[in-house]
Amino acid sequence: MNATAQQGVSLQARDVCKSYDGQLVLKGIDFRVERGEVFVLMGPSGSGKTVLLKHLIGLEVPDRGEILIEGQPIHSPGVVDRYRLAMVFQSGALLNSLSVAENVGLYLSEHRLHPPETIAQIVTEKLALVGLKGIENKLPSELSGGMKKRVSIARALVIEPQLILYDEPTSELDPLIAVTIGAEILRLNQRIHVTSIVVTHDRDLAFGIADRIALMHEGELIALGPPDQVKADPHPLVQRFLQADFRFNPEPITP
Repeated sequence: MNATAQQGVSLQARDVCKSYDGQLVLKGIDFRVERGEVFVLMGPSGSGKTVLLKHLIGLEVPDRGEILIEGQPIHSPGVVDRYRLAMVFQSGALLNSLSVAENVGLYLSEHRLHPPETIAQIVTEKLALVGLKGIENKLPSELSGGMKKRVSIARALVIEPQLILYDEPTSELDPLIAVTIGAEILRLNQRIHVTSIVVTHDRDLAFGIADRIALMHEGELIALGPPDQVKADPHPLVQRFLQADFRFNPEPITP
């Protein structure tokens, strides 16, 4: 691994606006993620965080504003490849017909970037990095939810990323397993110095791992700063989100 691969990259959203069918869903989003930072993007459903994530990885083009990586527009030729962005999808997106090793090494195999023996070695190294040594021959159907998430992270690591974007990494996991995924994100950040952007509605995860948190509401950033600063923000919408009880407690049905 070269020195560049071990260094995270900066990312900036500058006055990003986006509309669909005449409805403004991103309203002048501005923030900067520093090299090596764990930056958490939070908000309730419908706040715009998923749309923003699509812009951060270059899948969407803003109507106004821009996304910059190391000061260069993300849609400029070669920028995404040069700075190696990786994505860990909410669903895991593992192919059930392939083994764990085949899933993790799929990008390298499809693009014929290394001989098969080298790919196998890289896959083993990345699985070991996320604590999954020795499961190369298992199928995704044989894995727990937490293990599938970690396999997805290992797959992202094979390109030696400088920026990893995580989409709801603890969704559908029980609280104890969710804690291990949060610890994994932190450990990787410290070990390989990658920049991490985590999109989540999991408040425990956010306040447990973030260097800074951005809180969205209806397409706008309503809070941005270190966890303690966001917790103390007096904005009513911030406090409503932080104090909301997301557990479902149905009212008893009376005849």
